[in-house]
Amino acid sequence: MASMSVIQHRGEFQQYYQKRITEKGKNKMSTLNIIRNKIVFRVFAVIKRETPYVDLYKFAA
Repeated sequence: MASMSVIQHRGEFQQYYQKRITEKGKNKMSTLNIIRNKIVFRVFAVIKRETPYVDLYKFAA
């Protein structure tokens, strides 16, 4: 459910989802699966490093 929610709001996940669906013609469920994994990996990285999450994407724009 988190992946469904995150693609409805502006941000890097929504852009990634739209690009993968429209430009590359990939399946919607496989793209949601990839986004789920990205969310899980970020959560575990924050826990492992014991530091707050820093959104580097907003600095790149």
